[in-house]
Amino acid sequence: MTPPVPPPTTAVVDAVERALAEDLLPLGDLTSALLPTDLTATARFVSRASGVVAGTACATEAFAQIDPSVALVWSVADGDRVAPGMVLAEASGRLASILTAERTALNFLGHLSGIATRTRAFVDAAGDDVRIWDTRKTTPGLRVLEKAAVRAGGGTNHRGNLSDWILLKDNHIALFGITDAVARARSMWPGRTVHVECDHPEQVHEALAAGADALLLDNMTPQQVADCVAEAAASARRPLVEASGGITLDTVADYAATGVDCISIGGLTNSAPVLDIGLDIDPV
Repeated sequence: MTPPVPPPTTAVVDAVERALAEDLLPLGDLTSALLPTDLTATARFVSRASGVVAGTACATEAFAQIDPSVALVWSVADGDRVAPGMVLAEASGRLASILTAERTALNFLGHLSGIATRTRAFVDAAGDDVRIWDTRKTTPGLRVLEKAAVRAGGGTNHRGNLSDWILLKDNHIALFGITDAVARARSMWPGRTVHVECDHPEQVHEALAAGADALLLDNMTPQQVADCVAEAAASARRPLVEASGGITLDTVADYAATGVDCISIGGLTNSAPVLDIGLDIDPV
């Protein structure tokens, strides 16, 4: 797999700053302040379960912001598969600093690795002929990091926010209708992709006639999706076709076989279980 694009450094720094402030204000780590300042230790991040790693930059930044003298050496990178008992990284330095940064580092690492792990499960189940997309169903304030974790798991990012392109969903269509909504979008934002949600095959006819750039086939059966893909392929200009809505690990292969370009899964980010990772510390 091509190495995943890492999250922007500015996003990592900002997220870690906010997480540490949440943990340390107003008085700092009262418990670790009891330790002798010269007491050092070596600590190992160890995976307790099988999965895919993501969030290494956030874990590194947590230690760097607490104490730049703590050395953290990784034996894995984002996107790597891990097994139970595998050592992911080793930190060495002041024990008080390691203990203060521990929970923040593990929170990011476990959460983002959980997203990467769940994404990889969908990618593997779907096969090589379709892209697994994420959605905007992300944790407020962590979207950039979570979308990077999706990339680490082999998935692909849908639009990052509402400014990326136009997605006409059921509430927009109820107000304007597909043809008028597409025309309004073309008039106001002529350089932007126009993506139309279709809840039933009849809407696909109208969206194709209106010249939509992409179709979102929502909550359709695999057979309905296959029929819509065939209709889109026969149109003058084939749009991108996405399937979404209630697709699970048990059904994703059926949807992938329909010929769609992308399958979007909100559960990649909004309900992925944390990957169990621990920090084992050996005081020196």
